[in-house]
Amino acid sequence: MIRFFDVFFALLGLVFGFPVLLLLVIIGLFDTGSPMFWQERVGRHKKPFTLVKFRTMAVDTASVASHLSSSSSITKFGHFLRRTKLDELPQLWNVLKGEMSLVGPRPCLFNQRELIAEREQRGVLKARPGITGLAQVNDIDMSTPKLLAETDAKMLVNLSIPAYFKYIFMTVTGKGSGDRIPGKY
Repeated sequence: MIRFFDVFFALLGLVFGFPVLLLLVIIGLFDTGSPMFWQERVGRHKKPFTLVKFRTMAVDTASVASHLSSSSSITKFGHFLRRTKLDELPQLWNVLKGEMSLVGPRPCLFNQRELIAEREQRGVLKARPGITGLAQVNDIDMSTPKLLAETDAKMLVNLSIPAYFKYIFMTVTGKGSGDRIPGKY
């Protein structure tokens, strides 16, 4: 049933959100010259997939986890996108393709070995990664791999349709800070 809701809401979001997406692409062109950001991430069963987001950092920023990035890398428009979580909208395409869910553990980078090991130990990598979830709405990020993996596992064990909608609602209404950059939030 969750997959049905994922596809339904992703399709709805992409179709009705198209004018907003287009506007953000145009503004992003003026901001960085390259409004879209693609990055290989760890997917379900450790299968790699390409995550798509709006670019929030300068084009030449090193590809590291957000908590390891410098706050000076974020552009002014990027700060707005992160604060409003609009940088996540293109991930609806990943959801539609079946690489992600709206709710699930945030996909990490392959170089985040400690987090991958913690998630493997708890069975978290058996699930589709998500745009939001229990860890995100509670401000738990990838800087605490064990706590994040424990929280992801707890969420997955207790994930129900009401919890699915609860996490989405909490995210849309501003709960959680998303991927934090030191000194920026």
